[in-house]
Amino acid sequence: MPTPPARRSWSDALGIYLRAPVVTMLFLGFSAGLPFLLVFSTLTTWLRTAGVEVAAIGFFSWIGLLYSIKFFWAPVVDGIALPGLTRLLGQRRSWMLVGQALIMAGLFGMASLDPASQLPLVAIFALTVAFGSATQDIAIDAFRIESAADDVQAAMASTYIIGYRGGLIMAGAGALYLASATSWHLAYIAMGAMMAIGMLTVLVRPEPARRSLAARLAHEPRVRAFLRASRQRPAWQRRLGAWLIGSVVCPFLDFFTRHGVKALWLLVFVGIYRISDLAMASMAYPLYVDLGFSLETIATVTKVFGVIMSLVGGLLGGVLVVRYGIGRILVVGATATVLTNLMFALLAASGAEKSMLVMTIVGDNLSNGLASAVFIAFLSSLTSRAYTATQYALFSSLMTLPGKFLSGFGGLLVDAQGYPSFFVLASLLGVPAVLMAIWISRSKSLLPAAAS
Repeated sequence: MPTPPARRSWSDALGIYLRAPVVTMLFLGFSAGLPFLLVFSTLTTWLRTAGVEVAAIGFFSWIGLLYSIKFFWAPVVDGIALPGLTRLLGQRRSWMLVGQALIMAGLFGMASLDPASQLPLVAIFALTVAFGSATQDIAIDAFRIESAADDVQAAMASTYIIGYRGGLIMAGAGALYLASATSWHLAYIAMGAMMAIGMLTVLVRPEPARRSLAARLAHEPRVRAFLRASRQRPAWQRRLGAWLIGSVVCPFLDFFTRHGVKALWLLVFVGIYRISDLAMASMAYPLYVDLGFSLETIATVTKVFGVIMSLVGGLLGGVLVVRYGIGRILVVGATATVLTNLMFALLAASGAEKSMLVMTIVGDNLSNGLASAVFIAFLSSLTSRAYTATQYALFSSLMTLPGKFLSGFGGLLVDAQGYPSFFVLASLLGVPAVLMAIWISRSKSLLPAAAS
């Protein structure tokens, strides 16, 4: 067992939210959350009201694949300088600004179109928004990890989640309200203009300190070996080969070198920590409807109590990590997820009891916010400061893929076994994550020294 770190006072733990890097993530989180719904549910609502066929609208869901494959171009964001802009702003801020500019341009482009007659162009601009958004996510994650120490990461994750939720609310309810009061075109123009919040944050905040690409490549033994063996090749081949080895190969080898055989178990843990929550998500809203709750009740409980509790859970997670360390709170988050998912089984068995719905939503969102904050902090601690963008993009993609895949089979299980059995099974999927969290919390080598 590692020696527990000295506990901070509650005032010190709460005071962490006043630090500039932590406050910064509130605005960057808003910038990251704003475009998401504008290429998903908000966009599909606009398309349907414009008379676009349902079959055509369905294809727009493929736009979301860009978020799941962002690790493919993460090495470019991690290591390639943008001419002029990187010299002026630095690696992270320059790529964030480019991503935000793409989002703004895409939203303005969508606002200028008529979906009924210009659907292919709408799709192109939506892809532009999604690509810019995924690129911004890569740069923001790297910026966050490099801006502060590991014991501050949970607090930064908490304020990021709060900002992100704010962006979702603005792009969801806010955009729908504006569209109803004015027009869809003005609503999307307003959403594009709000990207200025993230742009201003990028311009105001400093670039985190990091070694240049040339300096990092010069210290890579594999890069030096390649350059020695390729002296007879053209200069452009040597530069390209050095970049590929240093920016694509080395980030993955670095992770396995640092953790050895345990690296595989860590990747398994990354893939299953949120699997219980994600696997049951597809059947939550069908359950509410099938139990007979009105749409007004569902909206009020899930969007008011749910959002508030997810924010409280995120803030609580940040404070508890500062106070007790990442390891212990990883176990708390995994356990809370299993227990609150069982509440859905109780809800399914109890019928349309509004009080039970409120307790279920409160518990689920509280545990979700806490688990998200601590898990982001844990993933940040796994990431090497030399390869932040590439490694974190891999972790964040792996974090959601297994659960999202299993979620697609939720309807089949509900048809075969019913809601209570489905949610019990979804809860049981989280038990391995609890056991692995206990193992990780007891392993000194798998946690940062101050966060065990």
